[in-house]
Amino acid sequence: MKVGLAGSILMGRQRAPQYEKGDHMTPYLRVANVLDGFIDYLDILKMNFEPEEQSRFAVSPGDILVNEGQSRELVGRSAVYRGEPHQFCFQNTLIRFRVGEGLDPEFAQAQFASWLNSGVFQLFCRQSTNIAHLGADRLAEIRMAVPPIEEQRAIVAHLARETARLDALVAAKQRVLDLLAEKRKAIIATAVTRGLDPTAKLRDSVVPWLGEIPAHWAPRRAKYLFRQSALPVATGAEIVTCFRDGQVTLRRNRREEGFTNADLEVGYQGIRRGQLVLHSMDAFAGAIGVSDSNGRCSPEYIICEPLDRGVIVPEYFGPLLRTMALAGFIQASCPAVRERAPRIRFNNFGEMYLPVPPQQEQRAIVEHIARETAKLDAVRAATERTIALLKERRSALIAAAVTGQLDLEAAT
Repeated sequence: MKVGLAGSILMGRQRAPQYEKGDHMTPYLRVANVLDGFIDYLDILKMNFEPEEQSRFAVSPGDILVNEGQSRELVGRSAVYRGEPHQFCFQNTLIRFRVGEGLDPEFAQAQFASWLNSGVFQLFCRQSTNIAHLGADRLAEIRMAVPPIEEQRAIVAHLARETARLDALVAAKQRVLDLLAEKRKAIIATAVTRGLDPTAKLRDSVVPWLGEIPAHWAPRRAKYLFRQSALPVATGAEIVTCFRDGQVTLRRNRREEGFTNADLEVGYQGIRRGQLVLHSMDAFAGAIGVSDSNGRCSPEYIICEPLDRGVIVPEYFGPLLRTMALAGFIQASCPAVRERAPRIRFNNFGEMYLPVPPQQEQRAIVEHIARETAKLDAVRAATERTIALLKERRSALIAAAVTGQLDLEAAT
């Protein structure tokens, strides 16, 4: 049966300036609220819906809200509304599907979830720039299975039990990932601020974010350790990107999507392998590291060359500065160009005090961090593979259940 015959389909009301004020301001749901299988009520907006519009565009318990316009892989993402009737209306970035007689909304939602995972929605959507649109008419043409209502309810009950079990396993694995991330952060922070000798005598660094450091470490201003590089761009040089996780590498080594290339590159600069890099507008979030590649980069990058490579090991200062950034020091000490986005310049960086261990100790710290984080990263990768397999199992279970491939008697 086609979806359009199994229930009623309605696009939401378009947002427009004339609806931003009025006597009937009403909370409404939009694409940002409808996630995969649930509705997020933390960020709810309002616009004016006249009483007759409220009646038409209200959502009721059991209604399924479907992402109409989204990125191609997320178009069709849906959730069942389980709140109070007529509490919310909905915007035209969503499609409301209200089931007809003989169709259980939870069973219909399971089919929609299966279509999202299997790419059915992608086959029916139309691409417009970076946004894919499903459209009410195209949704109505998709064929869905409608078994007897009692069978639908049995399938829904089975899926609820089994997906809850799988979701609990995924949540437990996610907690492992969170713990690994915290341990990784702690290993790095301890190494770059306290060194590797737990018996070393400590003294106050007199640096607000740093606290105590080994007594033989000498804090110095960054401008006495680094100079700002100004290399020309070599012919054919590829773009190097500084990511928030601290990796500085050729963009193609990570990903190309999500970036906009300038038609005219003004102020681009050369960068060499082994140079310390701070992203002027993203350093506060951890975009600091040592480049592993030669290439060219944005003028928003602060490229730092050690004044004396016989004293300075840039690979030590990369994680040190990320620790400083993630402690909030850059955000607190640099001017902001927009909310929560401080911009750091070399003159700001140059005035900051940094601990300077002996070079041999810097190298030992770098090696220690590489060795210990490699162990954690191996566990993280294995845990992520397990999560992916559990999610695949969940998707396969739903697909089998809603397409009649699951023997409920055998499964129970």
